[in-house]
This record gives sequence, structure tokens and C-alpha cells, in this order.
Amino acid sequence: MTSVSDTSPSTKASQGARRRSVTAPKADQVGWTDLDVRAVDTVRVLAADAVQKTGNGHPGTAISLAPLAYLLYQNVIDHDVQDPHWLGRDRFVLSAGHSSLTQYIQLYFDGLLEKSDIESLRTFGSKTPGHPEVHHTEGVDLTTGPLGSGVATGIGMAMAQRRQRGMFDPDAARGESVFDHHVYIIAGDGCMMEGVASEASSLAGTQNLGNVTMFYDQNQISIEDDTDVSFSEDVAKRYEAYGWDVRVVEWRTKHGVRDEDYVEDVDALFAAIEEGKKVTDKPTLIMVRTVIAWPSPKKQGTGKAHGSALGDDEIKAMKELIGFDPEKNFEVADDVITHVRDSRREKSATARAAWDQKFAAWEKANPQQSKLLARVRDHGLPEGFDEAFPTWDADPKGIATRAASGKVLTALADVMPELWGGSADLAESNNTTMGGQPSFIPAERQTSEWQGNPYGRTLHFGVRENAMGMIVNGIALEGLTRPYGGTFLVFSDYMRPAVRLGAIQECDAIYVWTHDSIGLGEDGPTHQPIEQLASLRAIPGLDVVRPADANETAQAWKSILSRHGRPTGMALSRQALPVFDRTEMGAVEGVDKGAYVLVEGSKPTPDVILVATGSEVSIAVEAAKTLESEGTAARVVSMPCMEWFAEQDDAYQERVLPKAVKARVSVEAGVPMCWRDIVGDAGKMVSIDHFGASADGKKLFEEFGFTPDNVVAEAKKSLAAAAGESVPGGDGPTAGTASFEEGN
Repeated sequence: MTSVSDTSPSTKASQGARRRSVTAPKADQVGWTDLDVRAVDTVRVLAADAVQKTGNGHPGTAISLAPLAYLLYQNVIDHDVQDPHWLGRDRFVLSAGHSSLTQYIQLYFDGLLEKSDIESLRTFGSKTPGHPEVHHTEGVDLTTGPLGSGVATGIGMAMAQRRQRGMFDPDAARGESVFDHHVYIIAGDGCMMEGVASEASSLAGTQNLGNVTMFYDQNQISIEDDTDVSFSEDVAKRYEAYGWDVRVVEWRTKHGVRDEDYVEDVDALFAAIEEGKKVTDKPTLIMVRTVIAWPSPKKQGTGKAHGSALGDDEIKAMKELIGFDPEKNFEVADDVITHVRDSRREKSATARAAWDQKFAAWEKANPQQSKLLARVRDHGLPEGFDEAFPTWDADPKGIATRAASGKVLTALADVMPELWGGSADLAESNNTTMGGQPSFIPAERQTSEWQGNPYGRTLHFGVRENAMGMIVNGIALEGLTRPYGGTFLVFSDYMRPAVRLGAIQECDAIYVWTHDSIGLGEDGPTHQPIEQLASLRAIPGLDVVRPADANETAQAWKSILSRHGRPTGMALSRQALPVFDRTEMGAVEGVDKGAYVLVEGSKPTPDVILVATGSEVSIAVEAAKTLESEGTAARVVSMPCMEWFAEQDDAYQERVLPKAVKARVSVEAGVPMCWRDIVGDAGKMVSIDHFGASADGKKLFEEFGFTPDNVVAEAKKSLAAAAGESVPGGDGPTAGTASFEEGN
């Protein structure tokens, strides 16, 4: 058993330091020295002091997981302390993101953070926010915090790793490819309770993801203290049923043990990791049964240690137990930090040098794949990109935009190998399958309908919308492929946490949402989105795109794939929409700017502007014809993406929506929220502020006011309001409400 003696250099360097009076981590087989043990205890001290200094945070898990975190970064994870973005690195995911110090202190040991960063935990402008954030703190691969999300996103990273290997180096022996790396996830009791972790874990078992190792810190404590009040299931059996390789490392003999019964057997933990990695056809769950905040003498094993500072007296008592000066804060011995950083630099340099040599050989042997890799890492577009997109001739009967989207994906299959995705069990409805492409699936999971292989391209998420969104985010964060995932627009509610995290992380995820309005028809109000478009537009950093016809759909895909640094949601119709005649109407490239003049009025400055999205644009076009026949100059603006339009300069926005034209009507089959800024005080909004009904989509449009005649009527009200005239009955926000009440 390894312990710290009174004569160790770091002990002599700390005045008042005492012999460790609790059991030190057992790590003889791992090869830890006294300095390593002292480093683990330093983690505990820093975690306690950081939360105490800022006055809030989560110290308990960071204290008790100090040996696990140190083991991973010191002995297990391949990473380069000089290059945190190294392509060959393993990925570390702290799904229990509230315990951010578990990662931050290891990044400090790596040299990516300084002690001052630990001291400024959770303060404005610091590199150490309350939960880990990608693009904010070097060495953090994804943003975590909402429990369970890291589990699902990490599984997405593992799926991406396998796809990337298939793209770039499919014939290499197992474990020998430069594209082989492992995903390590730390989850807690809260993660195990969250449904999104269960969804993703079930899919990971189906996918035989042998490149995932997840540590479940089973301390059985949450904010409400003992989890027995809410969580009694046998997690090991659940994960065995999912198809995982399950291993248990017992550090406590029973729930709520005290110091004398507790042994942090790091050797047993390391053995479980190594044995789990040998199981290549299953993900591995290692359950580490810990006592939260051990060895804090009075707060260990309590809910108080989960989410609040331990208190000065408790921290001093803990420091005395592990041989630190109780009067010193943020104590880090010089020989400890020197040992850790030197060791990690040496190990990472050795791993990186070996990988670099292997990578150079791969580049030489695979010039085409090497060229592809360079392009996707640079976010470049492939040769033949523009020419690959299908186009459609004018057609009054038209095609559903979901169907047009499917044809675009099939056309891009051979041009963009990095583009891949699937659906939450709605492939035929969402049209998310690239024609002729194999499924991403283990060989034994193939069916008569879906043929594929582990490196395939068509993803099957099952009925797991939230996990799908998180997985798509994880794939995007891996960085070498461009993923999409589809479901019905109304079920974007199920995946909203994932969409929000996608926006926070600025990841290149694409969410394909079809059946985008009451126009879907007979499935009724449970399936008809009403508030979803406005709700999604409220998410900062998310682009919501609702194309009006097939050619707008193709152009939308072209624009989305040309962009980088934010996720996009596409809202597509179930019903067929007319294909506009572009010889008479505005060029479809206007989609790139978010809004453009589709139909110009008979005057350079129109009398009224009709602004519409998606399936309602054709209604606005017909209404404009009627207004023109009556002597009113009417312009039609198609606005597929408000966010893209907001990016344009003032001059362009003025050309499309001149301020002098006060008479405006918006037409969109959703709640009117977010349209007032577009139409102004005199404007009218043809919208719907109630739930739908079960009937043919065309009938519902008629009943709820989405007709050319109703748009014309609203345009006349707006013209009158713009002229300062009183408009009887013209104050309602929507035409749809009155029509619904009268017709039902």
C-alpha cells in the first residue's frame, strides 16, 4: 500500500504538514509514487478551497473522484499537453459536469490552466466556469451540465470515431489506425436517472461501441441527499440488458461507510479499465462505488457535500487528515506540480511522436484520403459541390419539401462522404436516407430492409429524439463529418435540450424537421406544430430554415453546408408545394440571405408587402395576384431564415423591406410571435394561436384562414392602418382564430 511519509520532499516543504491519517489510494500496480499520491490529495484540497473561495459550487464529487481523474489523465488517456486539439487524442467527457473541478484541476496539472484559474472558479470572465464549456477552456471537448447529456454526446463521438475510421482507414488492423481513439465518460447518479442517458446507452449497446468506457460514480447522493428516496434500480443489470460489458469496482463495503472501511483501490480500477478495453464488441460500464467527499470527516456521504461549500472548519479538518497545512489555501508543493507536469509532458510527447510517425506513413500510403482529410478539417467544400444539387422545373402541383430534401441528400452522397445521418425511426417520413447508402450498423443487426456495416452511412436512432440530437452534436464535435438527424417538427420539443446545447457549443449539427405545420393533416393536434417555429427561433445561435419550394430546399442545403460554427434546423413540409417559375420570379440564390423578393410588385415601391415562409409562400403569391388585379401593388418576400436575414447589412434589408412601406402582412402557419418586428405597427399577421384539428391539410388551411382571400383581406386592413384609418375588427393578432371559432 502506498502512503506518504513525513520525509517526502513535499511534506518537508509544507510547514505544519502531518502524516496522512486516512488510507492512501492503493496504486502499487499502477506504479504511483508518493508524489502521485500527494498529487491526488492536492486535487482534493484545490477542489475544496476553490468552492469555498467562490462561495458556491460542487466540491464533493471532485474530492472523492480525485484518484479516478488523476488515473485517467496520468495513466490512461492519450492526450497531448502541448496540443489539446490533437487529432489522435482520446476524448474525455465529464457528463457529471457540475463537478467541473474534476476536469479543471487535471487541466491545471497538464499546464493548460494555471492555479489562478482554479482560484477564480465560477467567476465572470474566468477560464473555469461552473460547468465545462467547449471553445472556452482549452482541453474541454464538449459542454456538459444538463445531466445525462454528456453520456449521449460522448456516445455520438464514439459513433463518429467509427465512421471516420471507415472513411479514412478502413483496412487497418484493430487498434492500429491513426483514427483509432477511445471515449472516456464520467457519469453520476443523476446521469443514470436521466432518460437521455438511457436512450443513448441503449443505442450504444445495439451499435457494439467497443470504443467507449463509462465510469459511473455510484455515490448514491444527490442534492436531495440519499438517492434511496428516488432511485432504487439495479443499474448494472440494466446496462447488461443494454448489451454493455459491466464491471464493478467496490471502494466501500456498504453505503455510508466511514474512513476505516474505505479503500480507494486504484489498482482494481486500472485493471477494470484495461480488461474492459479488451472487450471490443461492447461498450464498457465501470461502476465505481464511492463515498462522496471522502475523506472530509463530517460532510462525506452527505447531500451537503454535493452542491455547497464544505465550510472552513471542515476543510481544515480534511487537510489535517491528509497531511496538509490547515492554515494554507490552494497549497500545491513545487515538487508535486513539477513531477506531474514533467511526467505528462514526457508521456504525451512519446505518444504523439509514435502517432506522428504512423500518420506520416498513412498520408504517404493514402493520398486520396489524405486530401479528403485536409479538406474536411479545413471545412472546405468538395469539387463538384455546386453542380451536384438537383433542380426542379416550374410545376403547380409541385413536390413536398421533405421529398426534395431527400433527393438533395441522395445527390450529395458521392460528392460529400462526410455528410451522413438518419432519423428517429421516421426515415420514410423524413426522407433522410441517401439512396443506395449502407446503414451504420453491426453486421449481425442487419435486416431484410436495412443492409449495412459498421462503417455505413445511414443512421438508425430509433424512437429516441433527445438522444438523437445529443448524438448528432457529438458527431459534429468530433469534427471530421457533417451529421444530420430527422424527426417531425412537433417532436423537436423532445430534443430541445440537445438543440440548445448544440447552439451553445456552436457545433455543425443539422436537425431535419418535417411535417412542419397543420398542413400535415389527419394526425391532428398532437402532431401539428403550432408554437415550435417561434420557440426554436428563440434559441440564440440556432438557424431555423423553412424553404418554400423544392429549389429553395436545395439552395437551403447548399447554404447550410457552406456555413460553419452554428447548428441549423430545417422545417420541411409533408404536403406537396408548387415549384415556382424562376424565369418570372426572384432568383433562388436569395435564400442565402435569409429573405429575398420573390415577386416584385407593379411599382418600384409597393403598396403592401406580403412576407411568408414555407408552404404559405405560394398562398401569398396568389394573394398578390388578386391585389394587383385590383390595382394594389403587392410585393411577395420569401423569408426562409430570419437569422440569415438579420446578418445582412442595412442596405440589403432596406431593399427587401423598405421602411417607407408600412402596410405589411406576414403569413405563417404558426403562432404570430416574432413577426411583429417584421410587419410593424400597421402590419397584420395571418397565423394560428390555437391547436389544430384532425382533417385533410387543405381543409385545415381553409378553416384556419390560410387562403389567398384571407391574406388579401388582411392586406387591406394593413393598408388602411398604414393610412391611419380605423379598421373594424382588425385588431386581432391572427386570422386563424376567428376562422376556427366560426367554423367549429
